[in-house]
Amino acid sequence: MKRYYNLFKTFKNWRTYLAYKYGLAGTDPLVFETRNGVVVEVPLRLLHTFKEIFMDECYLAGLEHPIPSGATVIDIGANAGYFTLFAVSHFADSRVFSFEPVPVNYAQLERHRNLNSSRRIKCFPKAVAGQAGEIGLSFDSSDSFTTSATIFKLADQQTESIKVPCLALSQVFDENNINKCDLLKMDCEGAEYDILYNCPLDYLQRIDQIAMEVHNGEKENQNIEALEAFLRERGFSTRRRPVGMLWAWHK
Repeated sequence: MKRYYNLFKTFKNWRTYLAYKYGLAGTDPLVFETRNGVVVEVPLRLLHTFKEIFMDECYLAGLEHPIPSGATVIDIGANAGYFTLFAVSHFADSRVFSFEPVPVNYAQLERHRNLNSSRRIKCFPKAVAGQAGEIGLSFDSSDSFTTSATIFKLADQQTESIKVPCLALSQVFDENNINKCDLLKMDCEGAEYDILYNCPLDYLQRIDQIAMEVHNGEKENQNIEALEAFLRERGFSTRRRPVGMLWAWHK
């Protein structure tokens, strides 16, 4: 029932989802508008992602502190922009810096930014990585949108690899004049290790809270236990869930 309560409290036209669910409407994409005027366009291929973020509120579940008014949010692995839109609709007067390197995903992210031009959204067609330069990503080339572009190698026959520009997390702060990040959201399919392990301590100390999905890699330190230990050693408190979600915060 909680997900339907979240749907009702967030969207003016919440009935649009129920009409689709019960076969009374079949438009693609579904278009929602939040009660404070944020437009959210949902291709049916991305409905599951939309539900996780807006209806399950998956990234809020383990946060320790409320997000303050006027928050600065960094969205790494923004995909089509659903958490970006969640942030500007739920955190009053927030500004969001969104990074998405896969062209088809970035096009939808940019469209969402344009549909909500009055909101403080800056989006970048770049990856965030351990250092600046270029990084290789693998993804399913048969998919109209991809929610799983990864730095890890994939075995699927339809896998496509692309090189994309990337920058370090410290550069995100410096180039956008970010002195404090109230929330760092990460869903970057394995890049989280290089991003955080290579981030200087003084930049990590600027981050109030982190909400991330963690993806196991092949190296000894590429797992949720190692990442949690790393963050604790650098002054964060943490909590995690078995499904691969990790939250961290400064006291």
